[in-house]
Amino acid sequence: MDIEQKQAELIDHFVKKASAQVGSAIGALIVEATSHASLFAFSEILAVPTVAELEGTENSVYLEVLRLFAHGTWSDYKSNSGSLPQLLPDQVLKLKQLTVLTLAETNKVLPYDQLMLELDVTNVRELEDFIINECIYAGIVRGKLDQLRRCFEVQFAAGRDLRPGQLGSMIQTLSNWLGTSDNLLISIQEKIKWADTMSELDKKHRKEVEDKVEEVKKSVAVKKLHTVSRPTLTFEGLKRSTLNLVE
Repeated sequence: MDIEQKQAELIDHFVKKASAQVGSAIGALIVEATSHASLFAFSEILAVPTVAELEGTENSVYLEVLRLFAHGTWSDYKSNSGSLPQLLPDQVLKLKQLTVLTLAETNKVLPYDQLMLELDVTNVRELEDFIINECIYAGIVRGKLDQLRRCFEVQFAAGRDLRPGQLGSMIQTLSNWLGTSDNLLISIQEKIKWADTMSELDKKHRKEVEDKVEEVKKSVAVKKLHTVSRPTLTFEGLKRSTLNLVE
């Protein structure tokens, strides 16, 4: 089962559970979802009405935790830890994995120093073990660890939930890409048309050359035929002709 299908099944599972619960029971569900080793998307759970109803209640802190896992990073948690519950070890791991995904959204080359700062990792060996065991093996990123340059070169990173206001920017980016693609397609079509025209001209030129070659061949053949059929007057023939005239 690929990671996208597994995500979809887990999201559906937690959405259904959240829809059937209220209050503190949803709080426990949020802890379960944000601790799950294979779940990395939370916006669908955030959109469940019973979850949204936690706003302004004594359980609203769990709603903030869910928002943190949907859009935030480990640094965001540290900045707001005073108003949030202490995270479980599995939640800490998950939030650090999500932090790597956030960094990979805008940069395809992540310096070790930046990663160690963002993840609270103290040495390179610990950082590389984390990236390999908790990110690459988990299927959320692919890339190359460059020890010489001290960086992680990202080749693929799973997408995170869209942050509020990010949709408009994404639509604009896609619109720009579509416009560029249309222009590129027109350019390709023009080049194909030019290539077809040149191909036809080449065929026409080649036909003209072949026709001229055939004409030359026929002309040479006719000249050879005339040369062969013309009578040849030898000395003996001339002598006999002369004697006949004398007689």
